[in-house]
Amino acid sequence: MFLEIVTPEASIFQDEVESVIVPGVVGQFQILNNHAPIVSLLQQGKVRIQGNFTLEEAYEEKFSNGDNGYKVLEINGGTIEMNDNKIIILVD
Repeated sequence: MFLEIVTPEASIFQDEVESVIVPGVVGQFQILNNHAPIVSLLQQGKVRIQGNFTLEEAYEEKFSNGDNGYKVLEINGGTIEMNDNKIIILVD
């Protein structure tokens, strides 16, 4: 599935991924390929991304390494939309 992460300044991530775990307002949840369409608010926490992808050099410092090969992005909140195997995360 395709993931795009957008901040107020720029689109900092665009690539195919295997799994995304996000901090929903009622608890964290995971999105996998062929997930049902969803729109949700996100709270402060960590977005965990897993897959075989390359980070853009200009935004690589925003991500850290997490457990089990996940790349981690700290966010203050935002929204997520999943539809037709495309995820868009708008973060603060």
